[in-house]
Amino acid sequence: MGRYFLKRLLLMIPVIFVTSFLIYAAMNMTSGDVALSLAPENASDAQIELIRKDLGLDQPFIVRYVKYMTGMLKGDLGVSYITGKDVFKTYMQRLPATMELAITSVLVSVFIAIPLGIYTAIHQNTWKDNLGMVFALFGVSMPNFWLGLMLMLFFSLNLGWLPSSGRHGFTSVILPALTVGLGLAALITRTTRSSMLDVLRQDYMTTARAKGANEKRVIFNHGLKNALIPIITVIGMQLSNVLTGSVLAETVFSWPGVGRLIFDSISKRDTPMVTGAIIMSCVLMSIVNLLVDFVYAFFDPRIKAQYVKKK
Repeated sequence: MGRYFLKRLLLMIPVIFVTSFLIYAAMNMTSGDVALSLAPENASDAQIELIRKDLGLDQPFIVRYVKYMTGMLKGDLGVSYITGKDVFKTYMQRLPATMELAITSVLVSVFIAIPLGIYTAIHQNTWKDNLGMVFALFGVSMPNFWLGLMLMLFFSLNLGWLPSSGRHGFTSVILPALTVGLGLAALITRTTRSSMLDVLRQDYMTTARAKGANEKRVIFNHGLKNALIPIITVIGMQLSNVLTGSVLAETVFSWPGVGRLIFDSISKRDTPMVTGAIIMSCVLMSIVNLLVDFVYAFFDPRIKAQYVKKK
């Protein structure tokens, strides 16, 4: 297991560097002349050039990128052009809120989707299956911002049960988590159903029943365990996406997370903050994918065996 984990970790390093290079290059090409935008309205060319020099923008692109990555390895992503705050510290301050929302949303989706996916697979081509698939279709098609507004209207404005915005304790995360989690649940439900249908047709399932095994034991011990790889893949992908910032949900509910930080920074054309937040989000996504690969190896030894040195 250690060899497998180490090789996956080493493969992650070039991915992070390539991704960071592309993001840094894209932000530099699309941000325009930063010195000109930061200079006073009646600034002279000499003043603009001085600002450009202070920011290091007079240096070649590759030199700036190397300096940026060197600083990143030390936890230095520069400072915001707008607020003057340290980018890395600001990102880390916002990350716990996003992690809270992401983990809660995925838990909501898993508790809904896996039982529903198994249930619809067992009752394939019945009205129960059709009803479950209508839910999945509705969840996939439904915009997050619309669902968030409807939940806010009903539970906050009409009933007054839950806060409509901000992060002020456990009750504050319920509506954002439902907004994100119901959308994730739809996709996970469809994946679980599809994976379970493939497993239910296998000969070993028929053999287990023929030996007199309890139906629940057949479904969960033999069926679900062998159907988990595609389900884990989807859950890992969705967790990565939410951890990088649920921009719409965080904006609707004024949730102080990474997605809201990126949205506000783009609106203000705060290039260092946008660049640093996106790169850190990509690093976080790579770490989550690494953990998902590790879970793969735990549930399916064949994957781990591909990285074990043959004797």
